[in-house]
Formats: sequence, C-alpha cells, structure tokens
Amino acid sequence: MEAERPFAGRGIAMIDHRKQGGACNGIRRGKSFGRRDVLSLLTGTALAPFLPMLDAQAAPLTYALRPQRLTDGIWLVPGAQEAITRANGGAIANVAILDSSEGAIIVDTGPSKRFGEALAALAKELTGKPVARVYITHFHPDHVFGNQAFPADVIAAPQGVIDGLKQVGEDFASAMYHTAGDWMRGTEVVLPRRAVGVGLDEVGDRRLRLLPLKGHTGSDLAIFDERSGFLFAGDLVFLDRAPTTPHADLERWQISLATLGAIPHNLLVPGHGPAEHGGRGIVQTRDWLSAIDRQVREAFDSGLDMTEAIALALPRWTETIALARYEYERTVMHLYPRLEAARLPRVDRKS
Repeated sequence: MEAERPFAGRGIAMIDHRKQGGACNGIRRGKSFGRRDVLSLLTGTALAPFLPMLDAQAAPLTYALRPQRLTDGIWLVPGAQEAITRANGGAIANVAILDSSEGAIIVDTGPSKRFGEALAALAKELTGKPVARVYITHFHPDHVFGNQAFPADVIAAPQGVIDGLKQVGEDFASAMYHTAGDWMRGTEVVLPRRAVGVGLDEVGDRRLRLLPLKGHTGSDLAIFDERSGFLFAGDLVFLDRAPTTPHADLERWQISLATLGAIPHNLLVPGHGPAEHGGRGIVQTRDWLSAIDRQVREAFDSGLDMTEAIALALPRWTETIALARYEYERTVMHLYPRLEAARLPRVDRKS
C-alpha cells in the first residue's frame, strides 16, 4: 500500500529551521505548513525546554520487529496485511535480511527513519556484522523511508527507482507524515547512491542475480539469491493481500510476472504476504490483475461512471484476499482517468 496524496495546512507561514542550523528562527514566507513540518519543528532547539514535557505525555513509539527465520542466514520481517495507519506505523511491507561473509544484506528498509534504525540494529544482532548492502525494490514509501538509517553509498537500486524516488519522494514523505503521524518524526528522503542493472552482484559469499523489471511501478527490482534459491519479488508479487496500483502498468506487470514464473526457485518472498514454496503468489497476483483489469474496462465500456464501477461486486474467490474491496476501489480511481484520457475525445481540440 502506498500513501498517495501529500498533506499541507493552509494559510500558515512555514518556519524553516533546517536552513538555520536547527533553530526555529527563520520564516519562509508564502509556504504552507503541514503535519510533517510540525513534527520536524519538535526537534528544533527553540522547543528544547518543552521536549521533556511532550515526551512525558506521548506514548513511546517502538517498532517490535519479529524476524522469521526462513533458512540459515535469511530472515523475513513480515509487514502487516493492512493499509498504512497510525496504529501500524506504516510497517506493512516485507523486509528481508541475509547474512554474508562481508556483512548483512537488506532488501527494502521500511516506512520511516525509526523503522530503519530498528532494522539496522536487528540485522547487526542476527548476523553479528554491519550492513554491507541494501537493495530497494521500488520507490513506494513503505519500502524506502528507512534508508536514512544506512549509509547512502551502500544503498543500491535501479536508476529508475532512484529517479522515481527523487521525483515523488517529498510528496510521499508529506503523505506519510499525515497518515502515520509521529512514527515519521525526523524522516527524510535519502536516495540510493548505487545504481544497479541486470546481472550478478556479489556481496561476500552471496551471489545475487539482479532482475530489473517493471509493472507495479515504472522500475521494479527482483532479486534471486543463488545460494538459497530464494526469489525476492518486491511488490511485483502480493500474496493473500490485494495489489496496489497507483503507478501500475498492468500489461507490463503481467509480462514481469511471467518472467518471474519462469525462474526455478525454492522459496518466493513477495513484497506483501507470506513467503512460500511454489508460485502461488505469482498466480494469485496474475489472476487478481486480470480480473480487476477486465472488470474495470467492462464497466467503462458499459458507460458506468466511476462511482458505479466502484460499487460492483468482486469475484467470490477474492473474499479471502486482505484489503480486496479497499484496493479494488483505489484501482478504479487509478484506471478510470487513464481510460478516459485514452478513449474519450478531447472537446477542447479541433479534429
């Protein structure tokens, strides 16, 4: 799940403490100012005398990371099968930790600086080594905002992921501050400094086959660990949780699923949902995308408006899929404007 719309208040000047050495004594006129800025201000030196009182009144926010051992030297930190809320702190995406002779390897960093710090500590505890490499599978906020806890030069991603995060990262951060609240305190966008492409990446005694694909977003990374035979699919695969589609190209996504399905693997680790042997996640994601794409297109071709399309019943087999109704409604809102742009005549242009 991704937070999609930035949040900003109206009619309040923004105090710019970041360009004033951390002190809240600079005014940036004419800029609106939202929850993210309020939380950032709490770290300013001007409010330092009040922080003990604020901390005393606020419940501590701590991510309780519970790693699941998948095999020797590989652990999964499972995300909640939920939408992003204040209750879960945005920790809804799967994160993986692999041990290597060079150091810990992490796949995705989670939704916030605080999560990333807890993840870094967990990786050190599990492997006994510092983090040697971090891979980012795509630019959605539940996968990238823990970057801040790691040196940027160990963070790797395809160039398309880096470009996407650079383009929309600030908007995602604002939306996450609005949605997840105080869990996001201090979180900033950190871009990966290692651009990677297709091929083998050796980190110590791990040989990782990098598979830059696309479909869930314009740039997605899957990773195949040759030693274990584990396939880390990122959000190209969802299992028992409905896929998200704000940046999806459904046709291209199906092609990527076919590519992943052709790779023999011992275990499939999806971006959301349980890790399993076999290809159930690939099949389920493929079937969901096909069914929803067909239903939305048929609704559009039948002349239904967006509200009517949203109200349509889903196939019965989706009743066991977490967030099926929620994500279907969001997908209608994502796809209808694209169908209108592609199929309806422009009344403001002469033929």
